[in-house]
Amino acid sequence: MRIRVCITSLAVPIAIAAIVLLAGAKSSALRAQQAPAAGTEVKIDNFSFGPTAITVAAGTTVTWTNRDDIPHTVVSDDKVFKSKVLDTDEKFSYTFAKPGTYPYFCSVHPKMTGKVIVQ
Repeated sequence: MRIRVCITSLAVPIAIAAIVLLAGAKSSALRAQQAPAAGTEVKIDNFSFGPTAITVAAGTTVTWTNRDDIPHTVVSDDKVFKSKVLDTDEKFSYTFAKPGTYPYFCSVHPKMTGKVIVQ
């Protein structure tokens, strides 16, 4: 008894499986490219923002954390973003969508200043 295997009948399922695998890999790579940029932290401590100036990519979320025993705010000069008064260990986050320079200050202590540069 002879068994004949038709190569074309095996080739179709293999080709379909390869296409599905490649499509899944491309989709995963696309999701990785579209994922938001990692966040960046700024600490508020001893009446200062640290670091004072940061440079981030568009789409990055910056989080300020008040490590001081005194309340502070984070307010951009052009009022694009504005936190509530932050008590000790409270946080404020803002996602920078557009390139530009964003100077900011503490409205409670206006001599406290910082800057986010978005590329």
